[in-house]
Amino acid sequence: MSGLQIEVVRPQDLTPARLARWSALQAAQGPDFDSPFLSPHWARAVERAQGRAAGDDRGVRVAVVRQGEADVAFLPVQVAGLTALPAGAPLCDYQGLVAAPGLEISARDLVAALGVQRLDFCHMLAASQPFAAFGRGSDRSQVVSLAHGYEAYAAERRAAGVGLLKDCDKKRRKVEREAGPVVFTPFSRAGADFDQLVAWKRAQLRATGQFDIFAPGWTQRLFRDLFASRDPDFGGALFTLHIGGRLAAVHLHLRGGGAIHAWMIAHEAEFERYSPGLLLFQDILRWMETTPYHRLDLGTGDYRFKRELSNTQVEVAHGFVGVRSPATLLRQAAYGLRHAAEALPLGGVSQLPAKAMRRMDRLRGLRSA
Repeated sequence: MSGLQIEVVRPQDLTPARLARWSALQAAQGPDFDSPFLSPHWARAVERAQGRAAGDDRGVRVAVVRQGEADVAFLPVQVAGLTALPAGAPLCDYQGLVAAPGLEISARDLVAALGVQRLDFCHMLAASQPFAAFGRGSDRSQVVSLAHGYEAYAAERRAAGVGLLKDCDKKRRKVEREAGPVVFTPFSRAGADFDQLVAWKRAQLRATGQFDIFAPGWTQRLFRDLFASRDPDFGGALFTLHIGGRLAAVHLHLRGGGAIHAWMIAHEAEFERYSPGLLLFQDILRWMETTPYHRLDLGTGDYRFKRELSNTQVEVAHGFVGVRSPATLLRQAAYGLRHAAEALPLGGVSQLPAKAMRRMDRLRGLRSA
């Protein structure tokens, strides 16, 4: 790490010049880094929502790598005692070191500078080179690129043998005949529709036995702050679909740069046979053609609609990097058990350690703030 220094700061303490430098480095790193989760605005939004006191040694921190007088890399994390997690975990769908091209730095040096024993990650960009050797498993985020507009994209999907958009057109005509006009609203400011989204999502989490991500106060503040944001460069975007005057589907997505990231989606069960969530995605894609946004990131998850809508992918990894310490040894042992179980021909039972790790990491993120 010759000639490099690492400074650790709170996001709110970043100067306008540093914020601009971070954004410029992100823009220079190519399409995989075009995500609002990798912008300085995400780290600052999470810190504001968590509302930690100035002297608290836990919370969101940014490792700023300096070379001489220049900032050459930024890495935001959530410090939680002896370990660190992605900033905003488990709500953060991408992680990575936003760095100057060609920068070489040790991931372990970053961890040591943060004052923790270990950094865990769940959606680390494969293109983030310092962390490439520390991935313990991989996944793909499904992305829709509209570089040439909606019609060119739809034609490309048809040529690939994907009939999902055609099916959406049929369902749209059917629902209009049977239930009334379909009305799409981008960037909705309807507070009642936002509240309904939260209610539907909480009911879904309860029904599937998952932890209520809205239970910690900071997550509710984060969602509401992003929904209320008027910042043209970053914030939440609420999209709604009404059928016959009734709310049928609602999405809250994160926006920034040239990308919209699909984040929280829900729909009215009564309209399920018409696939209102897919109709809303189709409307968003058509609408994007008239905006600065050219990528709709659908995130990870092996869902048919994601596979069929996407025309490109982003490689991500889960894993950890640590210095020699008890915390690192514990994580190594946990992954050892996980990989041993996954190698056994036991069907769903083989996935139990992995599910347990993911559940514990979600709880750690929600409770560490």
